[in-house]
Amino acid sequence: MPLPLYLLALAVFAMGTSEFMLAGLLPDIAAELDVTVGTTGLLTSAFAAGMVVGAPLMAGLVRGRSGRTGLLAFVVLFLAAHIVGAVTTSFPVLLATRVVAALANAGFLAVALTTAAALVPAERKGRALAVLLSGTTVATIAGVPGGALLGALFGWRAAFWAVALVCLPAALGIARGVPARPAQQEEGTGRSSLRDELARLESPRLLLVMLLGALVNAATFGSFTFLAPLVTGTTGLGGLWLPVVLVLFGAGSSAGVDVAGRLADRRPGLVLAAGGPLLVLGWPALAVLAERLVAVLVLVFLLGALSFAVGATLITRVLYEAAGAPTMAGAFATAALNTGAALGPLVAASTLGGAAGDRGPLWASGLLVAVATVVALACRTVLATDRRVLP
Repeated sequence: MPLPLYLLALAVFAMGTSEFMLAGLLPDIAAELDVTVGTTGLLTSAFAAGMVVGAPLMAGLVRGRSGRTGLLAFVVLFLAAHIVGAVTTSFPVLLATRVVAALANAGFLAVALTTAAALVPAERKGRALAVLLSGTTVATIAGVPGGALLGALFGWRAAFWAVALVCLPAALGIARGVPARPAQQEEGTGRSSLRDELARLESPRLLLVMLLGALVNAATFGSFTFLAPLVTGTTGLGGLWLPVVLVLFGAGSSAGVDVAGRLADRRPGLVLAAGGPLLVLGWPALAVLAERLVAVLVLVFLLGALSFAVGATLITRVLYEAAGAPTMAGAFATAALNTGAALGPLVAASTLGGAAGDRGPLWASGLLVAVATVVALACRTVLATDRRVLP
């Protein structure tokens, strides 16, 4: 894999750490800023909503410009948003910085997904995507637990400062190592207008795969966002156990992305057919066994692996289906997955006040994946019209 892919992955690591680290910081943020834990869940939803809006908007704004310039500008904006977030004492201001950071993240990821696909032969898109997403999985293994540990030791603001610092070497690496415009991107960008690229959204297969990705990601973010209350409440563990749980989820997600990288190009149907039903069973199983430490540790790892294997495979499918949209394909994938990331925490938060308590988000996640599975089965003929989607 080309070196620029790993430089992009470093920036994705910083952004992934920021996006996921709130799972370990929500209780502290709620206490200091005098809001409820459910309200702080809006920070995750606002970030995801900014990603949904920002992906096509930012990709359209930088269309035709140097990919390196756009990537660098987005990283700098992301850094600035975290500096403001680290010093504010106002929850509305913090919420606003999450939206700004999300717009920057969305623009970066939309361009990075397209750039990653352009840096390798067409048949290796899945593997290139796995390298890019390794930044996210490393974030869940090291960055997110590290952020939770910083929050436990020095307060949640320290985690925001750490993300800002990591953005500095990422920006330098992009400025020095990423080509202004990868060769394949340059060949394809001029062949279609923005209107032609947006017209790809009329494809039933593309819309269906985007919907499935949104539902699976909603399940992932819905439960992941509220792991902290579950671990410290229902499971009854101390705050220092939370990084351990997050590391296990991150290790699982890394394994899942690796599987997706190996199979998403050749056997996507195998990943989706096996992973979907297992997730339908896995999230409720975690809810039922939430008081048993060993079961929680094992299931968190397995659910991280399954969620990211299925999610990364669906991202790859979006890129394949949007192959005729060289500059907007990454925006489509980003918007689809973050639609789920925006809705998931909202659905999960609505269950916290019910009879299920801290287990509510887990039941909601199981239901969301069940809906995705039913939709996939009902629309199997649409998916199967392209052998690359379901073999």
